[in-house]
Amino acid sequence: MQITKRLLLGVLVVLLVTRWAVSAELPTAKPAEVGLDPDKIHKAREAVRALVQKKEMAGAIVAVACKGKVVLFEAFGESEAGSGKAMRTDAIVRIYSMTKPITTVAAMILVDEGKLGLDDPVSKYLPEFKALRVHTGKGDETVEARREVTVRDLTRHTSGLTYGVFGNSPVDQLYKKAGVLARGDSLQDLITKLGKVPLMYQPGTRWQYSVSTDVLGRVVEVVSGQGLDVFFAERIFKPLDMKDSGFIVPKDKLSRFAANHGFDTKGKKLTVTETAEKSVYTSPPKMLSGGGGCLSTARDYLRFCQMLLNGGELDGVRLLKKATVAEMTRNQLSEEAMKAKNGGNAEVGEGFGLGFGVRVGKDAPAAGRAVGEYYWGGAASTHFWVSPRQELAVVALEQFQPYRVLLYEAVKPMIYKAAKK
Repeated sequence: MQITKRLLLGVLVVLLVTRWAVSAELPTAKPAEVGLDPDKIHKAREAVRALVQKKEMAGAIVAVACKGKVVLFEAFGESEAGSGKAMRTDAIVRIYSMTKPITTVAAMILVDEGKLGLDDPVSKYLPEFKALRVHTGKGDETVEARREVTVRDLTRHTSGLTYGVFGNSPVDQLYKKAGVLARGDSLQDLITKLGKVPLMYQPGTRWQYSVSTDVLGRVVEVVSGQGLDVFFAERIFKPLDMKDSGFIVPKDKLSRFAANHGFDTKGKKLTVTETAEKSVYTSPPKMLSGGGGCLSTARDYLRFCQMLLNGGELDGVRLLKKATVAEMTRNQLSEEAMKAKNGGNAEVGEGFGLGFGVRVGKDAPAAGRAVGEYYWGGAASTHFWVSPRQELAVVALEQFQPYRVLLYEAVKPMIYKAAKK
């Protein structure tokens, strides 16, 4: 009986320790304790307050971690302009394209498990991609693709796909005609439509922001045998204790869901464009968009960033191999693709890894740029960046469309100045 009691006690201790390891919050510290200038951190905070006071934004949340410790986590302003509802640090927000790094991590988990190959042709998993042709840019003329689109192409936006909404090229027009990303479509509907439209460029030759990550999400579904929502929940959100992240806002969390904003028709007055109660995110989507469908919180996404900064691990839970994160966070673009991404100038320093932008070239502290950082944003003006050299992970969130860098530019240079290196 004594042995049984000891055994049960041991099991209980293991369970409690395991649960604590998964759900423990990131530790906190004062800026100076991790080598940051507290005055500069305070100025970053004041810069956000000034934007709110001038009614240039309704509200924001900024979270900064350095050396694995949170040194700033603050909410500013209102969650819904004019409502009197204070923005909360645990506010749920639309992260749109900040879903892309999550989808890429999902794919890289499968790569680590040997179930998916980065340089596999996409047609191995999605037969619709087997015989795609490439548009020449002239009339209806197309040519054979010199090679197939690969999984790597999807992760770095060199697939030859596009979005169909940011330009008016012949391929953009074909996307519009085909109804690519039409409301009510499923991921499989998207793949079926894309299989009938030519690529904009030869695979691997140019960087073109596109539906590539949505296609990657479908690859994850096919390889794993799970819906993208289930895979995210079981393989990423639960292990990292990202407890408020997903494709839908449950009713019991609706009070924490921030409204979306924009300017009025005159472009002067801040207005609410979507309230929490009337949001499309209160109902399950038909298309689980790996390119832009998720919601999250500053706390959750900071944990995701810290996992990457730690080389694929957080609180004793490993999602990715260290070498895999190193591959994701190095520039994957050729010189030709770099020129295409940077308006013909490869010296600008905007590279791309697997799932997000990567800074190359030279540091520009005044502009808040450090070589080696990786970063991305979302359509509602959400941002994150991770700088391995400074051991920084930062999440800066507001809810405003169209996309802008107002919050990003207000805090980023000051945070880099605070790092002093």
